[in-house]
Amino acid sequence: METTNFNIVSANSNIDWTGRKVTGAHNGTIGIKEGHFILNGGKINGGNIVINTASIKILDVTDPDTNAQFAGHLASDDFFSIEKFPTARFEILSVKEISNGKYYLEGNLTIKDITHRTGFETEVESTNNALSLTGKLVIDRTKYDIRFRSGNFFKDLGDTLIYNDFDLDFTITAEVSKN
Repeated sequence: METTNFNIVSANSNIDWTGRKVTGAHNGTIGIKEGHFILNGGKINGGNIVINTASIKILDVTDPDTNAQFAGHLASDDFFSIEKFPTARFEILSVKEISNGKYYLEGNLTIKDITHRTGFETEVESTNNALSLTGKLVIDRTKYDIRFRSGNFFKDLGDTLIYNDFDLDFTITAEVSKN
């Protein structure tokens, strides 16, 4: 079987994040620094995605001062500790084909140097030279020492509670490696 490497095209890939709290939600984007996928016989069988945590943007807060304050808080040790950990990473360990073009990817997700195994469904469209993946990864932030206003760790938060799960909706484009 032929093995083909596809490198992620960061400029043509995006991740939309959503975090929810009792009183609503916040959303934004976060960039992909780099990554690749390995296809064997036309099917994904490995790869990785490196996320640039320093690129996190908040889209729903339009006041510039409030947005900057919120971005600074997300960068702090309360959340992603971006200065210490400028990237997060997903390393594919196993792939199960669900149906034609639909896969379940399982692997190690590392945030703040803490690694846990997780998985998600993705739809893949491929040509000889390009690959597109779409899907959603739901992450329990408390597994990665992101405990700020979590009901698991703090009591009597009332309407300041932030839910533990946050979503990453992604569309990733990759092209055949030119090596």
